This record gives sequence, C-alpha cells and structure tokens, in this order.
Amino acid sequence: MATVQVSEAEKVYILHGVRDDLRVDGRGCEDYRHMEIETDMVSNTDGSAKVTLGHTDVLVGVKAEMGKPRPMVPDEGYLEFFVDCSANATPEFEGRGGDELGMELSNTLYKVFNNRYSVDLKSLCISPGDHCWVLYVDVLLLQCDGNLFDAISVAIKAALFNTKIPKVHISEDEEGGKEIELSDDPYDCMRLNVENVPCIVTLCKVGHRHVVDATLQEKACSVASLIISVTHKGTVTCVRKVGGGSLDPESIFEMTEVKWDACALFHTICPLPGKLISIEYSAPCLFT
Repeated sequence: MATVQVSEAEKVYILHGVRDDLRVDGRGCEDYRHMEIETDMVSNTDGSAKVTLGHTDVLVGVKAEMGKPRPMVPDEGYLEFFVDCSANATPEFEGRGGDELGMELSNTLYKVFNNRYSVDLKSLCISPGDHCWVLYVDVLLLQCDGNLFDAISVAIKAALFNTKIPKVHISEDEEGGKEIELSDDPYDCMRLNVENVPCIVTLCKVGHRHVVDATLQEKACSVASLIISVTHKGTVTCVRKVGGGSLDPESIFEMTEVKWDACALFHTICPLPGKLISIEYSAPCLFT
C-alpha cells in the first residue's frame, strides 16, 4: 500500500483534529472528498469508467469474452479481476512494487463482486455447460491518495452499468450442432442489472474516532481499518479488517452504523453513458 511519512507533530495535529471532528482539509469525520465519475472513457472496451476521489484516480475497463462455465455452476458466467498499480501513481509501485497491493485488491474485489447476490451471473449464461460470458474487469490505479477500495468499487459499478454485451443468437446446423452468432448491431446488446452491485466503504480508526475517505496522511495515523461492502438495500456482503491494530466490538458497531449513509449516495450515482458526474458528499447534512 502506498504510504507517507508523518512526523510525531503531524500525527498529534491530525489526531486532535479528528477528535474535534475537524480534519486537516476542513472535512468532518464522515465527509468524503470531491468525487467525479465519467463513463465511456476507453473505446476498445465494452464498458469503462473513471473515478476521481480527491487526488485518487482510478480507471476501470470491462471486456466481455465468451468462455466455458465453471463445472460447479454450469448455468452462470463469472467475473475476473486484475488490478494494475501504475508506477505513475507512486514511486513505490515501480518494478514489482505494486504486485502485492494489486493481488490484495483483486482478491477482495473477487469476494465482493463475483457472487450471485451482487451480479446476476445467470444472465451471463449463453448455453448451460457450454458457453457463457466472462467479464474481465481491469482496474488501473492512475494516482493514489488513499481510500482505494471505495474509489475502485464505485468505478466498477459505473463501468458495469456502462457495459454493453452483444446479443447472442443460437441456431442448429444440419448435423444438430449449435451455431453461435453475435449481433454486430451496437444497439442490439444486453445491459447488466447493477442494482444489487455493492459499494465499499472504508472506515479508518484514528485515535478514538473513525473517519471515512482517509487520506494517506490520515491512514498513517490509523491503527486499523474496516472495509464494508453494502448493497443498495443495506445488506452487508463482505466485512474485512485491514491493518496491524485491533478494533474493539464497540468501535466495530459504531463503524457499521456509519457505512449505510455513505453507501446510500454511492448507489444513486450510476451515470448515463458518456456523462460526467461531480459530487460533494457530507453525511451529516445529506442524511439527517
């Protein structure tokens, strides 16, 4: 994970600010930075989206390719995730420096998104046991300034919303075999239902309080973080603790109370193709 060095004086300043609900950049503990979402960013993909959250920049592209269903679920398609940590994001990612972070992000995304409760995987089936759609979700970290999980989850949901999968026509040949024909009409396509696709909220424990959308400086002062993925109905699909510190049960309960306020906004901002959405988020004023 990209890190920054913070002096003891800076730590004290950040901790005292969080204690008084006034962070270094003027936000409250439950406020997000300015966010922009833009879709249709990459022409050679079936769906794409770019999310800018503060100074964190994430680009997601989705490619739909035909594959063979997995033996355990012959009537479902599936998703594959790959995260590329660009060396431009931080010098720490040069060479193989970003491989560990990329693998960690990919594994978490797989648990959050690649299940029948998040995405309608049955709609990706073409011919049970023979053919299905495989969605390759490629994530590129362009700039890193904290809160990667939240930014990536919003970008993935927007990219899946933007994804257009060609319609498939199946016919039988003279010998009884199946012939698969893909429509070349760009308007004759299938759209994914992203209603249940979850968004991730990361809450960092800083001192005796927790903050959302932590910057790298705040992350350096955090003992542990809780990653929670939530659907639009408030269903928690994944919970994971990261960091070397511990979280007491009372802190975890407080964090789970906050997560829905943040996700409520995320689930209302899937943009129309080609549209740019700019968002300022402050939990206390929007959800009280």
